[in-house]
Amino acid sequence: MKILYLHQYFNTPSMAGGTRSYEMGRRLAAWGHEVHMITTDRDGRFDSTKAWHETDEAGIHVHWTPIPYSNKMSYGQRIKAFFEFSWRAARRAVSIGGDIVFATSTPLTITLPGVYASKRLKTPMVFEVRDLWPEVPIALGVLKNPLVIATARWLERFAYKNASHIIALSPDMKKGIVELGYPELQVTVIPNSSDIDSFCIDPKIGADLRSKHSWLGNRPIVLYAGTFGKINGVAYLAHLAAETRKLNPNILFLAIGDGKEWDFTEKTAFNLGVLGDNFFMMHSIPKKEIGAWFSAATITTSLVINVKEAWKNSANKLFDSFAAGKPIAINYYGWQEEILTKTDSGIILPPDNLQAAAKLLVSKLENIEWLNHASNNAKKLAVETFSRDKLTKQLSEILIKVIEDHRE
Repeated sequence: MKILYLHQYFNTPSMAGGTRSYEMGRRLAAWGHEVHMITTDRDGRFDSTKAWHETDEAGIHVHWTPIPYSNKMSYGQRIKAFFEFSWRAARRAVSIGGDIVFATSTPLTITLPGVYASKRLKTPMVFEVRDLWPEVPIALGVLKNPLVIATARWLERFAYKNASHIIALSPDMKKGIVELGYPELQVTVIPNSSDIDSFCIDPKIGADLRSKHSWLGNRPIVLYAGTFGKINGVAYLAHLAAETRKLNPNILFLAIGDGKEWDFTEKTAFNLGVLGDNFFMMHSIPKKEIGAWFSAATITTSLVINVKEAWKNSANKLFDSFAAGKPIAINYYGWQEEILTKTDSGIILPPDNLQAAAKLLVSKLENIEWLNHASNNAKKLAVETFSRDKLTKQLSEILIKVIEDHRE
């Protein structure tokens, strides 16, 4: 089949950020499908005077259009980028043609070129929901204007109405979609996945990384690798480091990434007196290099602010940790909490009680038997439940069935 894969924020392993679309796309291409990825050049890699650039990324035909974007941009600038990409992507998709349109959010505006191409080409569209948008930004107070909220809700329903099938990244997301009236049998949960090849790193690599950075030494490392956005609340980790230092000053916290709240997190850590002591920060590094840091870590983390709507997320960090065979600490509840509790592959840090969170974290980091047990359980989840190969096969089967049903 010829797949038109629309993703505004597509990343390759040489870029910083999640690589779900790359990993899914390259597998589909390796299995004989023709995959055309339509995306943006956000970082100025190509000549901005040309509307489109084409590359081959592990068998994926990638079509890049230069549209700058970062979460440091103003809300208005981001909205402009969303609609500019929608306009360009719609025309590009129609010019390429295909058997099926696979549009993945966010942003929700991806549905506009997806539906347009689907109608023009008379092909079905499968829509992938990565976040329940606009539910989360409304809960966070990011969306306040009644007209903007109404438009966003209309876009959400428009996407579902025009999709032949919906992929949800978590059971909680599926529940939200079904509650809006979409048929339950036409919604499939395919969560973020574990890239075992990328994160199953020889422990010697982690040890070598420690030796290159004297400030790491042999200290237990609590790692955060991800976005410094409002929803992540990474400053929580700085506060946790301050509380943990009272119990065990040898434990080291490391936060790697970039985002709108980088400066705020750094300032918080500085004011707490932990920056450069037991709390360290590094800017984003390419995805292909992050596995070494997971190898060096003792335990990893996934964080969101204490807003219930955010619990429905499907955090890449969770599945990367499983792939690395590392226990993970999260500070939220919901379906991911249920997985960790059921399998004893990580811990739940109380989001509103830092003293209790620090006490729990220290007790686990000082328990070598539990660390080994949780590590084994994490790796088992990666191999048996969340393998990228397994979940991409599930996606492939859905796309093929949707095409067959459409032709019938």
